[in-house]
Amino acid sequence: MWAALRRGWKTIVAGVVLGAGIAFLVTSLLGPRYSAQLQFFVSTTDSASTSDAFQGGQFAQQRVASYAELLSGEELAQRVAERVDGDVTAGQVAADVTATTVTGTVLIDVTVSDASQGAAEQIAAAVGAEFPTLVAELETSGDDAAPVTVALTDRPGTASAPDLTVRNTLFGAVLGLLLGAVAAVARALLDRTVRDKERAEELTGAPVTGIVFRDQALERQHTIERVGARTAEQYRQLAMSLQYLDVDCPPKVIMVASSVPAEAKTTTVINLAIALTDAGARVTVVEADLRRPKVTEYLGLVGGVGLTNVLAGNASLEEVVQHFGDGGLRVVAAGPTPPNPARLLGSEQMGVLLEKLRSDNDYVLVDAAPLLPVADARGLATLVDGVLLSVRHGRTTGDQLTEAAAALDTVGARTLGVVLNMVPLSGDLAAAHAYGVDYGYTSPSETPVDLAPPARPAGAAPVTGQA
Repeated sequence: MWAALRRGWKTIVAGVVLGAGIAFLVTSLLGPRYSAQLQFFVSTTDSASTSDAFQGGQFAQQRVASYAELLSGEELAQRVAERVDGDVTAGQVAADVTATTVTGTVLIDVTVSDASQGAAEQIAAAVGAEFPTLVAELETSGDDAAPVTVALTDRPGTASAPDLTVRNTLFGAVLGLLLGAVAAVARALLDRTVRDKERAEELTGAPVTGIVFRDQALERQHTIERVGARTAEQYRQLAMSLQYLDVDCPPKVIMVASSVPAEAKTTTVINLAIALTDAGARVTVVEADLRRPKVTEYLGLVGGVGLTNVLAGNASLEEVVQHFGDGGLRVVAAGPTPPNPARLLGSEQMGVLLEKLRSDNDYVLVDAAPLLPVADARGLATLVDGVLLSVRHGRTTGDQLTEAAAALDTVGARTLGVVLNMVPLSGDLAAAHAYGVDYGYTSPSETPVDLAPPARPAGAAPVTGQA
């Protein structure tokens, strides 16, 4: 629960501010209420002896409850309204007068509250004068005197209005705090998104090979060459992790996919490629998301001719390859969108092209379409050495990630790992990696570490995507 409260602190703060604001506004709009107090004493007229006094006291106590009802009744309200000068109505009087009895006594406490100080004082004075007369009239039978007498013990004084603004505002803030906390806990209980490494690894059966914190500059500029050193270092760590996925036969042709769109898979592809290139590796990026290609757009390259032209036999690989930056990164654009992308990407020609790229590069990174909306990436996954799954923190649900991992298992593809993207800088996961947030990286272009894959042992078979 404490973790849910920490994660939902914004909701709690919003609840406090909203509750206090509403309470302050309502109190200000309603304005002050002026109150005047008075008290009546009920007694019997016949109390000659002690026994008579005792019985009279019991009789008076029985009458008190009925008299409290009379104080808010129509008859008294009408008499008071006629007695008070101004536009005071009987309905206003009935709404302003509140009577309470003191248990075990013959006392009746009366409070008169009104938005006008003058009206509250006038109504209270009129109630003090009219109520004893009304009781006397009701209790009198024929020529006999009334057996009960009502006397005014506390005369109404000046009506006062306590300032409730602070009290009501604090009450609203506390109520907002409680509601915000409940909302934060409920949201955490209902949240089915992936927010930590352990859950991502449990759902996919693959390790989390990289964690990338949210960087607004990266969302706008897309490449680590244009953002801070912290984000660049996170992609360099991801690049370093690739060589330890399989020491004997490290993967060279790697597909990066996601469960659904907008999970930063293309950003992962291009920045992982830049990090590998900066480290001295020969890298080619293949834009294989033929429906919504973004690689060339993010890198500022030409996207008119590319992969589909090569697979259709209309152009050679050398004719469509483009270069990015000074490190020798090569990019194969998507080209025109074909009628059936899934069939084209899973074709024999695609396999031949990937084998050619394998022989000419240390790494081939394939940006594929999301796994769940379309089938394009499933056939392609069988032609590569492995798949990296891009997961967006707090957005990708557990069900989506499970279904994506199952789709890869169904076609016999190999899930190399998970990249957890757009992790907020506040939260449990960020706190666990805080040592790297402010360490003090000076520049994205530090001394490169050789990340080219080691030579395969003699006689070792090439890695394939088959299980």
